[in-house]
Order: sequence, then C-alpha cells, then structure tokens
Amino acid sequence: MILDWLSAALIAAGALLSVIGGIGLHRMPDFYCRLHAVGITDTLCSFLILGGLSFQAGLSLASVKLFLIFVFLLFTSPTASYSLSHSAWKWGLNPKGVEDHAPSAKIKVRE
Repeated sequence: MILDWLSAALIAAGALLSVIGGIGLHRMPDFYCRLHAVGITDTLCSFLILGGLSFQAGLSLASVKLFLIFVFLLFTSPTASYSLSHSAWKWGLNPKGVEDHAPSAKIKVRE
C-alpha cells in the first residue's frame, strides 16, 4: 500500500511539473526562454513519472526497461535542447531584447 501511495505521488508530481513546463512553453516571450522552460522540466518529469511506474511494476523486467528508457532520455533531452538552441543562434535568431549578436555567426540567406 505504501508503494502505491509513493507511486501515485511521483506520477502526480511528474504530471504537475509537466503542466508547469507546458505553461512556461506557452507564456515565455521568446524561443530561448521557451526552450529553457521545457528543457529543464522534461528530464525531471520523465524521472518522476518513470520512477512512479517502476514502483508500480516492482522488481521485474519492466522496471529495468523503464530505467533504460530514463537513461536514454537523460542523454537525449539535453542534447536535443542544445542542438535546437545552437541552430537557432547560428541562423541569427536573437533573444528578446538583443539587437544583434556576433556578426561572424550570421549565415547569409539568399532571397
């Protein structure tokens, strides 16, 4: 019974944090702030939700698979956020309030 309550608490915390990340994605002013809001919450959300599911599964092959999924997400989520922000920066997308960044980083686009 304690594992059920702990599992429910972890899944609920992960879901609540996911909703907060979604609100941050919707309310932030520019691309970089939105990416930061989602990039921070997605790893913790996946940890909480997968942790709650592994408590439900108990010590079994399913919990090992959930752990491997978490390890995969632990490496790919920050990498994807970095790749998106780096590509946006290279293509000249400025953060809100910044007029121009390094001119060498701009790529000439044909019109």
